Amino acid sequence: MNIFYVWCYFFGFFSILFMFIGLNLLILNFSLILDWNFLSLNSVSFSYIIYMDWISMVFSSVVLFISSMVILYSKVYMGEYNCGSVRFLFLVLMFVLSMLLMVMSPNLVSILLGWDGLGLVSYLLVIYYMTLSSYLAGMITCLINRLGDIGLLISISWLFSYGSWNFMFYLEFFEWKIFFLIIISSFTKSAQVPFSMWLPAAMSAPTPVSALVHSSTLVTAGVYLLIRFFNSLNFNSTFLLFISISTMIMSSICANYEFDLKKIIALSTLSQLGLMMTCLFMQLPDLAFFHLLSHAMFKSLLFLCAGIVIHFMSGCQDIRFMGGVSLTMPLTSCCFNVSNLALCGFPFLSGFYSSDLAIETISFFGVDFFMVFLLYFSLGLTSLYSIRLFFYTMISNMNYLSFLSLGDNMVSMKYSLVFLSFFSVVFGCSYTWLMDLDMSFLILPFYLKMLSIFMVLSGLYFGYELISIKSSFNYSFYLLNGSMWFMYSYFYGIYYYNYLVSQNLLTSMYWGEFYGGLGISYYILKLSNYTQIYSLGSLKIFLIVLIFWFIIFY
Repeated sequence: MNIFYVWCYFFGFFSILFMFIGLNLLILNFSLILDWNFLSLNSVSFSYIIYMDWISMVFSSVVLFISSMVILYSKVYMGEYNCGSVRFLFLVLMFVLSMLLMVMSPNLVSILLGWDGLGLVSYLLVIYYMTLSSYLAGMITCLINRLGDIGLLISISWLFSYGSWNFMFYLEFFEWKIFFLIIISSFTKSAQVPFSMWLPAAMSAPTPVSALVHSSTLVTAGVYLLIRFFNSLNFNSTFLLFISISTMIMSSICANYEFDLKKIIALSTLSQLGLMMTCLFMQLPDLAFFHLLSHAMFKSLLFLCAGIVIHFMSGCQDIRFMGGVSLTMPLTSCCFNVSNLALCGFPFLSGFYSSDLAIETISFFGVDFFMVFLLYFSLGLTSLYSIRLFFYTMISNMNYLSFLSLGDNMVSMKYSLVFLSFFSVVFGCSYTWLMDLDMSFLILPFYLKMLSIFMVLSGLYFGYELISIKSSFNYSFYLLNGSMWFMYSYFYGIYYYNYLVSQNLLTSMYWGEFYGGLGISYYILKLSNYTQIYSLGSLKIFLIVLIFWFIIFY
């Protein structure tokens, strides 16, 4: 019995079990707390608590199902028994265990354990191929995730004053500052706008890891934590709502100018995370959770299909070299297109039920015209990059090596594709019926009801038209969108400004260094030299400056 199969069956069994438990807890309106007291010293007791309610059980079920499919896929993708593939398997198991540790705990300390476990194992998985680019990507992933730990650590120390770390019982009593710290921590893990650059960089990891990380584990940890901490008073913020919508817009626009297959799918993940955060800050945690689960299904399928195409094209990820894949790989292409349409929000697929319901509910709440326009605009942009991806991979002519042999002989890979394709079609409507989400009745004007479908179809049309336009903008526009709006800390306009200001150290610094630690330390050094020269100078100048400061402070 292969160890990959063992863990695949194990996770699959527990996925079904957790789903049944979750549905039972939902029907009974019941939650279960398991308290394990593993150390007791006088009046101090150390206990580990597992909190089982329908949210944690259903989410754990989805995580375990996708993990089992990814492990089944990895058996072929990462090679049969060898040292590297077994090491890879155990890293994935540690990753899933860290996620479950975070999901099932109501205690901030054990959440931090799972949170740090996710950060550490994700670093090990990103640097798995041990190239220079993967080392740099692993470093940026690890460091930005460390930023999120700061907020959690401060929150843990702050909760001393509340008497317990079990935050479930204190949500109505917390100060808004604690919620703010948790939101900042979740923004780093879920890669919202100031911290977005690590998400496409993490594509250096093997494709099965990308499917797991970007669907149900690492990036969704922040959204899940915010759903757990949800308090309608403290999440009512227009500023945070604007940040999440700008994440959607930025990632969707950048995906239209990207040629790396995995980076395009990563940017689409970023766009969907922006939609989940928008739902949260519009006081809709149930819809955010629904979109979290349905997105996990079709996004993992999209990554696994992309991995097969990359695998058979000898590791080439550039979509300009692909084309005509549908002729030689019919099953993979079929699953790829199903997940792509689900991503667009095509009617009656899994993504349609969650994203359409979320956007209609947000527009029903009477937000201002600008926010509604940005929401629907991002919906059109999603269709735009999806049709572009479809055209480059499926329809256009093959631009790679002429003697390359593509095929669908994938052994056990195809089983994971078929299972995930089934759920990408069925999951949305079945979840809507199970959770009674179809009981909410939204009465909107006809044009607003049809606007979401219209934006999807117009995005498909404009995407098809824009493919034929090769270069309609100048070079700087492509530079802006190709570098995620200069989030990687290089911006050539500021670089030239530095060159005009000074001819020495500042000429070699990018804007992240110029406005960051290196630039600040440079100016502090100059200032200290300046004050030292004055203090060594005439006593009269020193006394005049002293009197001047006395007058100001008085």
